[in-house]
Amino acid sequence: MKGIVLAGGLGTRLKPLTDATNKHLLPIYDRPMVYYPIQTLVDAGIKDIMVVTGGPHAGDFIRVLKNGETFGLRKLHYAYQEGEGGIAQALSMAETFVGNDSCVVVLGDNIIADDISVHVRDFSATDGCMVFCKKVDDPERFGVIEYEPNGRHDLSKEVINIVEKPVNPPSEDAVIGLYMYDNTVFSKIKSLSPSERGELEVTDLNRMYLREGNLVARRITGTWLDCGTPASLAEATTKFYNDSRE
Repeated sequence: MKGIVLAGGLGTRLKPLTDATNKHLLPIYDRPMVYYPIQTLVDAGIKDIMVVTGGPHAGDFIRVLKNGETFGLRKLHYAYQEGEGGIAQALSMAETFVGNDSCVVVLGDNIIADDISVHVRDFSATDGCMVFCKKVDDPERFGVIEYEPNGRHDLSKEVINIVEKPVNPPSEDAVIGLYMYDNTVFSKIKSLSPSERGELEVTDLNRMYLREGNLVARRITGTWLDCGTPASLAEATTKFYNDSRE
């Protein structure tokens, strides 16, 4: 399987910090933010990794990550996303890189402490899509899993929809920035239409797999942090600083 880290965007919620560099290169305690998702992939046994970036500071990634030696990699691959076309559009930049393989996609501002190697092994022998969720206190900020009415929130059988930023969340299970796809993902992306905000939405992509009966979900039990805001950036730094002192 191929690994893809999506690290584009302008990081407007983190200005003025992102006037100087891409948000995924901002520090989380003692290392750049993008180190964490790359390490998640490497720890899962994935060695063939592409970083998709964009914006005026894209060249900074090569200076920071180089060929991936810090992670024990022989090389890293890079792709450039023009503009801000959404997560699904950014993923499409990796089509040639993925080829006939499956892929694991991690958003560059997501920190995931769980070991996902078991999920990678399970998915590598199947087709379809695997999404991951985490119980949160504020699910209205995310895509949220909707279950069968009167079900027991059985991820393997009862997922009926994924609702993007719902006013009244149907559950507390937020879909996090970790996805696994077979190689039909790229033909599916080409059939997507832009949303009201002009982007190709990853939720719409995942719903396509769900309608086909080819989506499964798994729950993250350990730490998950979405570091796209000043508050979450500070929370992540505090956590890793405190962990280093234990």
